[in-house]
Amino acid sequence: MGPIDYLVVEFPGNRMTGEGFPLLVDLVDRGVIRIIDLMFIRKDEDGSVTGMEIADFDRDGQLDLSVFDGASSGVLGQDDIEEAAVALEPGSSAGVLVYENLWAAPFAAALRRGGARMVASGRIPVPALVAALDATDAAQ
Repeated sequence: MGPIDYLVVEFPGNRMTGEGFPLLVDLVDRGVIRIIDLMFIRKDEDGSVTGMEIADFDRDGQLDLSVFDGASSGVLGQDDIEEAAVALEPGSSAGVLVYENLWAAPFAAALRRGGARMVASGRIPVPALVAALDATDAAQ
């Protein structure tokens, strides 16, 4: 298996346009990622949190995410929903996505066959990377 990551994407004011969904489908179709779990939640103004069904988010009469219907392994539980909701502003909704990085599995297997082993990994937040690049540009 490749590394497993998750994303919590907030939609302020519950405005889901669906603009990113074709790109997500493309990543799946090209075998870059495999969706393990996809869930939508809403945080009401009073702070209560509820799950949302995959539905017609933009109200155009078509199921926007029918391609993801059934994308639920059960990995995400109620505690995960509550933890994700902490990051949300009241009156917002979010998509919670757990995915496998399929591209990495063959790479990692080749490294292991060659005797290598993973000793550290991590993620650099985009704002930190942008700040570092800006500082480098300013120093030049």
